[in-house]
Amino acid sequence: MRMRRKKNLEPRTAQCQAVHITEPQALRGQWSGRFRRPAPLWLEIGCGKGRFALQMARKYPQINFVAVERDPSALLLAMEAAVKENLPNLLFLNWDAAQLDQVFAPEEAERVFLNFSDPWPPKNRAKRRLTHRNFLAVYDRFLKPGGAIYMKTDNAKLFEFSLNEFADYGLRLSRITFDLHSLDEFNIMTEYEEKFSSQGMPIYRCVAAKPGPVLAEPQPAEEEAAGQSL
Repeated sequence: MRMRRKKNLEPRTAQCQAVHITEPQALRGQWSGRFRRPAPLWLEIGCGKGRFALQMARKYPQINFVAVERDPSALLLAMEAAVKENLPNLLFLNWDAAQLDQVFAPEEAERVFLNFSDPWPPKNRAKRRLTHRNFLAVYDRFLKPGGAIYMKTDNAKLFEFSLNEFADYGLRLSRITFDLHSLDEFNIMTEYEEKFSSQGMPIYRCVAAKPGPVLAEPQPAEEEAAGQSL
């Protein structure tokens, strides 16, 4: 559901210029320069109000993180929160996922996070799902060999659809669970995840990796999370 347009959207957005990338095509292949350091690049597509992106940036300061959101009002709230925290490893982008290969160069990113994406339930809208093979082809163009898509959802039909799309595309599936919160492992929750979990709904999770060597697993910054993974 699209958020109601925020009051003073344009001037408030302008005040977030430190974290808001308005001409991302110019950074294609140059994101490490924008972050002023070479580091693994991770993306969240559909960041909403930014809870997941903010926590990821805090826990993985060694990672360059780009949060993508099409809804400008949701993006504004995420950016305002990021500006307050002054996180140097988090940037935001108002962009269409179908055109992300215009923004990121081949093998420039290591991970894509798809958290509670719109399931687009009618069958005739399957091509709009962010796990449809057309979108997978876009991600494939900028993911490194061994790079992976991390997906979480509360929607069983979308999860089943996605597992089939991932497998048919030739991605290596791992860490499949139909009840994520029953596992004893480190997990950063989104706003939707907390809401659905509190209602007793199971959370589905999987990782779909591009063929290639297994990439290094960074450790969260907080000591109590050491040794655990997303």
